[in-house]
Amino acid sequence: MLYPLGALLAVPLPEAGPGPAWARDAVFYEIYPQTFRDSNGDGIGDLPGIIEKLDYVKSLGVAAIWLNPFYASSFRDAGYDVTDYFSVAKRYGTNEDARRLFAEAHKRGLRVIIDFVPGHTSVDHPWFKESAKAGRNRYTNWYIWTDRTWFSGIDRNQYAFIQGYSERDGCYLTNFFWHQPALNYGFAHPDPSQPWQLPVDHPDVLAMKAEMERALRFWLDLGCDGFRVDMAGSLVKGDDGSACAAYWRGVRTRLEKEHPDLFLVSEWSNPIAALNGGFNADFLHWIPEYPSLFQGEAGRPAFFSAKGGGDITYFLGAYMRQYEATRDMGFISLPFANHDLPRIRREGRTRRDIEIIYAFELTMPGTPFLYYGDEIGMRQLEGLPFTEGSYGTRAGARTPMQWKPGPNLGFSAADPAHLYRAVDPSADAPTVEDAERDPHSLLQFVRALVALRRSETALLAQADFRPLFAQKGLYPFVYLRSLGTAHVLVALNPSDHPARASFPLGLAPAGSPTLLAGDGGTLTVSGTDARLEIKGASFCVYRINP
Repeated sequence: MLYPLGALLAVPLPEAGPGPAWARDAVFYEIYPQTFRDSNGDGIGDLPGIIEKLDYVKSLGVAAIWLNPFYASSFRDAGYDVTDYFSVAKRYGTNEDARRLFAEAHKRGLRVIIDFVPGHTSVDHPWFKESAKAGRNRYTNWYIWTDRTWFSGIDRNQYAFIQGYSERDGCYLTNFFWHQPALNYGFAHPDPSQPWQLPVDHPDVLAMKAEMERALRFWLDLGCDGFRVDMAGSLVKGDDGSACAAYWRGVRTRLEKEHPDLFLVSEWSNPIAALNGGFNADFLHWIPEYPSLFQGEAGRPAFFSAKGGGDITYFLGAYMRQYEATRDMGFISLPFANHDLPRIRREGRTRRDIEIIYAFELTMPGTPFLYYGDEIGMRQLEGLPFTEGSYGTRAGARTPMQWKPGPNLGFSAADPAHLYRAVDPSADAPTVEDAERDPHSLLQFVRALVALRRSETALLAQADFRPLFAQKGLYPFVYLRSLGTAHVLVALNPSDHPARASFPLGLAPAGSPTLLAGDGGTLTVSGTDARLEIKGASFCVYRINP
């Protein structure tokens, strides 16, 4: 069911606010290039395929694209194992295709940020091959190597080091998988007994960092608008976050002199550290409290579940500590899905459940990111085989985009046996073509919510956020978004059971509220207080009138 939407007002963006002006009402769309659109029939998505679908992306109402890595790679970790920071992988196209993608996106009013992987490379990167040689050379200290293969303390750290890899007498430190050696950003507090632990200002460390900054500038000059930085807080070792933050502040200061509209979002999951480090936004999902929102865990049901029993206060406590400390510095992003997380359409989750999650995602403060295919209800597929580092959940979230009924669901003209990953085999697999024909499809619902977010001043990224009703183990969750004299109230009840709540609005006496989206609630405002009754498995969004 497509919910009724109130009048969408065209509002100018406020002049003040953190980050570039274009990002203050921006909704991003994440594209995993391997599985979005194959233009040449080799079974793997590519940059020309993305260009082909830019009009569709624009039609969603989003303002920007986040593109996962497209660099030359060994592809043991789907492109997060880089072999050349300055070149597009051949399977995706060429550097000229990247330049054309940026230009074509800009023609449509879209910005493009690209993944940057600063913490490690592939073992096949030429820098690492030189680093692994016994004799000293320019790259000897560009990675973190111990000064001998058996060293004091290896018994406490062996899981992180690879021994016996090459002719070099030493072990290299990994930053993720075994084949991803850590680039050397230095140690915040080098151990004098371990001379291989270099300080952050060691000349070899500075030389490596200068080359990485040159790579960032290369892509900005080619036309991209910023970066999502992978594992951004993992660079300086033995750090409490301050040394990494100081590094990124310096990078940002230098880059924005030439590119003042630059947008940087980090995978740090510590907005206090990341936004102090010059990032415009940080993803908050690698924290213990995050699974309590959508996934649940042993002994703690998900809050967004029709079964009920969840506890919004568990997550909200962690969120508010970060939000209060950073509200004037930048944005917190709460992904509900991405290339590392399961899709929101999982077994047992209904269309209504998904709509409530979208209402949450698109009315919270900060910068929302939609994951390709979630707008049409693509499923999380279970039990898929390993492909390029996609163990478990990753595998089921990285299936090809479903464009139309027919062979390979329109993703590719290749033989199905040659696809990067098989498409959803279900007879009722949703497609863009089918969703476009249906005025009540999830796709149309998502477009309407995106439009609502971008048209209501109180839903802009920097608008204030204040929980009005959030109690341990209870539903609904109600919050107020405000910017100046504009106010929007959001009420979410994922539980199947109806609920009610009374709370102070904390505003001057308000008039009758205007329903903007949803159909499940009755909101009564009396002076500065409000009372809400809301059906089970429903949500509502109201403009609070003066």
